[in-house]
Amino acid sequence: MDVRERLREGVHRFRTEVYPQHREEYTRAEVEPQRPHTLFICCADSRIEPERITQTRHGELFVTRNIGNLVPSYGEMLGGVSAVLEYAVSALKVQQVVICGHTDCGAMKALLAPEQTEKMPTVRRWLRNAEAALSVAQELEGPEDLLSRVTHQNVLMQMAHTRTHPSVAGALARGELVLSGWIYEIGSGNVLIYDEQSKQFEPVL
Repeated sequence: MDVRERLREGVHRFRTEVYPQHREEYTRAEVEPQRPHTLFICCADSRIEPERITQTRHGELFVTRNIGNLVPSYGEMLGGVSAVLEYAVSALKVQQVVICGHTDCGAMKALLAPEQTEKMPTVRRWLRNAEAALSVAQELEGPEDLLSRVTHQNVLMQMAHTRTHPSVAGALARGELVLSGWIYEIGSGNVLIYDEQSKQFEPVL
């Protein structure tokens, strides 16, 4: 079965098996405005499944994905990510923004081996939004390897970038928004969440 047929078969199963079981939920969603509680910013990596990881239902997450789960600082590279962030906070009134990094991230590997993006100038330019995280990771010591350190530092750096957006800064000041940093470990299924008090990523038990 070629890739086109695989997707068509998936749509067929959705229409004949999944949709009938949740018909009321879907028909209601079409006429009611969306009310997601969380903006979930994650990597475009095909192995990341936000709804499955969080076990959330239809309409609970407002999701945006990009290479490296990056959020440019406000004014630096205004575009899709900035627009999604502003809309989620200002229009949808989400209560939480999650920046979710993950193990074995190709974007983080490219930071460590920039020759990988030699023929991808757009990707290379995009990854500039994570260069400061690499600098921090290179200066830190710890039991983790450099890839793990840069993955963690990248999440923290993107959280800092997120705070520079006016809509986010205002909502945080009013106590209407929570900003969280996560690391999803693909192989183990573990999720680590950054704890502001311990300054560590702590596993969800």
